[in-house]
Amino acid sequence: MKLITDKRERERFIKFAIVGSIGFGVDFLTFNLFRSGVGFSAEFSSVLSFSAAVISNFLLNRFWTYPDSRSKPLLSQLMQFSAVNLVGLVIRTVIFSLITKPLIRLVEGLGLELPIGSGVIGENLALATVVIIVLFWNYFINRYWTYNDVE
Repeated sequence: MKLITDKRERERFIKFAIVGSIGFGVDFLTFNLFRSGVGFSAEFSSVLSFSAAVISNFLLNRFWTYPDSRSKPLLSQLMQFSAVNLVGLVIRTVIFSLITKPLIRLVEGLGLELPIGSGVIGENLALATVVIIVLFWNYFINRYWTYNDVE
């Protein structure tokens, strides 16, 4: 696998992971802002936070991770990146909806005295889970489709 054998590809993966970490921060901050600050539903807040992270990640990946990816016009590449991420959003939303309530029940079942509610903890555990799953989808599909013009 090229990721293991090619130093340049490993460097790209590390940059992609750093960008993903920044996107993770954007995602969680935005999620909690809309969920707790504004009072939107967990599902809708997840969609909004995902969208904010996609925009952040596209810009950082385009200009830092893959600066040599210039044979495709910016808008075309953004559309590809967005399409990959829309599929990721579907994956994320379905899994998020399926695991949130069981995780909340799990946290409640622990019976711990916590400064924040078990609902908030369960929702954030669900979000962390789906972010990790979708990270792998995004990396491989974007690398071999969106950024396939780099060596």
